[in-house]
Amino acid sequence: MTFHVSNNVAHRVNKHPKPPANPVDYENSVYQRGLQFERPTLSFQTAKWEADALDRMSAESKGYVFGNAGTGETARKNRDAFARWSIVPSRLVKTSALPDLSTEVLGEKHAFPVAVAPVGVQRIFNPEGEVASAAAAGRESVPYIMSTASSTSIEDVAEANGDGVRWYQLYWPANEHNDITISLLSRAKKAGFSALFVTLDTYILGWRPSDMDNGYNPFLRSDKIGVAIGFSDPVFRSQFKEKHGIEIEEDMHTAAAEWTRTIFPGFSHGWEDIAFLQKHWDGPIVLKGIQSVTDAQKAVELGVQGIVVSNHGGRQVDGGVSSLGVLPRIVDAVGDKLDVFFDSGIRAGADIAKAMALGARMCLVGRPFVYGLALGGEEGVSHVLKTLLGDLELTLHLAGIESANPKHLNRAILEREDHL
Repeated sequence: MTFHVSNNVAHRVNKHPKPPANPVDYENSVYQRGLQFERPTLSFQTAKWEADALDRMSAESKGYVFGNAGTGETARKNRDAFARWSIVPSRLVKTSALPDLSTEVLGEKHAFPVAVAPVGVQRIFNPEGEVASAAAAGRESVPYIMSTASSTSIEDVAEANGDGVRWYQLYWPANEHNDITISLLSRAKKAGFSALFVTLDTYILGWRPSDMDNGYNPFLRSDKIGVAIGFSDPVFRSQFKEKHGIEIEEDMHTAAAEWTRTIFPGFSHGWEDIAFLQKHWDGPIVLKGIQSVTDAQKAVELGVQGIVVSNHGGRQVDGGVSSLGVLPRIVDAVGDKLDVFFDSGIRAGADIAKAMALGARMCLVGRPFVYGLALGGEEGVSHVLKTLLGDLELTLHLAGIESANPKHLNRAILEREDHL
């Protein structure tokens, strides 16, 4: 694979793209099996995934994925914001095929406008963790974003993802650990991760009452949950041995705490530090956690290729603005200068349609795929992705929207209904 740069976007050329399955075929297969009185093992009602998964989880894993910052106000706003926008269908739009769901981001065309959001510590939801979700994403032709807080190494996730598109999310160590940052970026690039997503809003974990009620921080335990990338990093391992005179495995409690302090240093980087990442990453850079027009414009000035309009699903700051609420203003300000991704609150196909109509070029799916992972491992993640995409495809089709291209899917198909 090769890169070239044009119009501020690094292009990755994939000469042998995997042909995607049509999401609506999944619906058809379910009805065909139903003729033999076979029922699906997992629900197609997206609201049930959460309840079913929480019933299966431990108190600790439930509190971690379901919990939010403070009172949960930001998370509620994320969901409420979608109801303020309504899709206005057009009739007698003559069609000969189902809508084209493809989209182009970071200089590459993708079959579908969704990616698996970076979620850490996935082995607390299912023993196969990131290996299962990465494999499912690759199988369903959906980009997979790997978290620095993963419970599986960079290399093992890459192997599981196979020929899939994969992007690496960085929890950014302080400048004093630039050698570790370089090591992480080098490993990710060598393992075939083609874009770097830099999370800006989590240099320290937010105030999360559900985790505190359980006394549970998955990054501090004497295991590899959440710290696998650090424990497998040659630079961190060498520094730990030099400092303590022992291998990580001989004192995993201390090692986990030190790695956690490395990737969550407690204080933020500055805009000037983006230049360091641009120097050491050969490919597109996307800044995740943008919530203001001013920050979006600064991202453009610094020459990054994309931003994610996100509030971390309401997990970091209580009383914050909804991601969908700020999306239109940010798109209007910078949407023609870089790629705008959207994250926080996606639960159904109509949510994806609304976010894209408001200007997002791709949506990240977070909690829903985690629920699928908890309920059915790799098959559960595949089920969630195929369900959301099938729902999206039929939503567009029945609303007379011919494709996910901005030519067809734009604000003209929405009506704002603030009284809801």
